[in-house]
Amino acid sequence: MQHAVPPQRADGARPQTRLTRFTRSLFGQVLIALALGTLLGLAFPEFAAKLKPLGDGFIKLIKMLIGPVVFCVVVAGICGAGELKKVGRVGIKAVLYFELVTTIALALGIVLAYVFQPGVGMNVDPRSLDPSAMAAYVESADKVKSAGTVDFLMKLIPNTILGAFTSGDVLQVLLVSVLFGCALSVVGEPARPLVRLIDNFSATLFKMMGFIIKLAPLGVLGAVAFTVGKYGIGSLKQLGFLVILFYGAVIVFVMVVLGTVMRLCGFSVLKLIRYLRAELLVVLGTASSDSVLPQVMKKLEFMGIRKSVVGLVIPTGYSFNLDAFSIYLTLAAVFIAQATNTPLAMGDLLGILAVALITSKGAHGIPGSAIVILAATLSAHPAIPAIGLVLVLSVDWFIGIARAVGNLIGNCVATVVVASWERDIDRERAHGVLNGTIPPGELDEGLSASLEGAEASAVPAPLPGAVPGR
Repeated sequence: MQHAVPPQRADGARPQTRLTRFTRSLFGQVLIALALGTLLGLAFPEFAAKLKPLGDGFIKLIKMLIGPVVFCVVVAGICGAGELKKVGRVGIKAVLYFELVTTIALALGIVLAYVFQPGVGMNVDPRSLDPSAMAAYVESADKVKSAGTVDFLMKLIPNTILGAFTSGDVLQVLLVSVLFGCALSVVGEPARPLVRLIDNFSATLFKMMGFIIKLAPLGVLGAVAFTVGKYGIGSLKQLGFLVILFYGAVIVFVMVVLGTVMRLCGFSVLKLIRYLRAELLVVLGTASSDSVLPQVMKKLEFMGIRKSVVGLVIPTGYSFNLDAFSIYLTLAAVFIAQATNTPLAMGDLLGILAVALITSKGAHGIPGSAIVILAATLSAHPAIPAIGLVLVLSVDWFIGIARAVGNLIGNCVATVVVASWERDIDRERAHGVLNGTIPPGELDEGLSASLEGAEASAVPAPLPGAVPGR
């Protein structure tokens, strides 16, 4: 009796099984890490709570590269754009889109709070709440509230060029990058060697990113184990109607609002989510969209979006296009009003909407940003007792998971929209990547597709916006 022998590939290696492909992919490894982290938190809660440094360390490693990566991508994108007017046009269109979608998100939070009334019936007396829990956020909130437009703009300017990279402020890095890229573009041919140097430096950074992203499952394991070990799996059921409502609000916003926007551009938001599933799982485990910023930028370039669009829209969106964060601001504000039996007229609601539209900008990078910005919003609208923030402190971590995922999806959709608006997207390639007919190759491992992976079965077409010969 003869036994069937598994077919051999041309290179002599046996083909990978579906299980092998799953366990070797970043998506599969992160999913396994989520399950293991949950089991560790349930079985050994004290030990699991000590694993928090694994998640924190992974995020710090990623943040270490964000500034240089944004600089290289933006500079290369501007030099490849061909004209400075185009760069300005992309920036203006991005800001217009951000403001429109942010307003819709803020309004959605108010509407859902009034329809479902998550805080009604709690009858909380603000005088009974412990103000000491808010002490760490009060000073930062006062700074945010007192900062006007001029202060906000001044904050965008770093003290030194190197200071932009050490401060961790993406907008400061973006400002330096845009100025540097525009200067190189104006200098022209004499600056070509420097442009090639930056391009090579970018390739090196993404190789470094490839090394770090292999630690993503470990980072997710530590973050999830800590959360379950500290709060218990039962806490997921006891967080209350507010958390459930917020998760539902983010899903509705992504599926309905962003889904409609993507359909108008000729694409599917579900296919985009599937394409970014590995990065979204990392965000789900770490509650930080910072942890995937560089590889998301490369994935959007691989999809066929011009580098200059990706380089301008994604970093700017991290501070100006916080869709899920905006939903949370107004939803939580009305929730606190309902819980403390504070009546709100239509004028009050419009006031909250207007203030939140301003305070939500620049929240990225502020420690405890959600609570700080919410405190600043309520301080500017004294009808709602700011002490009511104590009510949402205990659930902020869990709400933060949906905030980070929703913000990331919103920024990726914004990039597709601006690219479609500017006709800077290779539609045939984008559909091929989203439909799976163009394999992502090394991108599943968190590496850049532009590094010419020799082992890939098909070599991807040159990325739009790339300068010939580079």
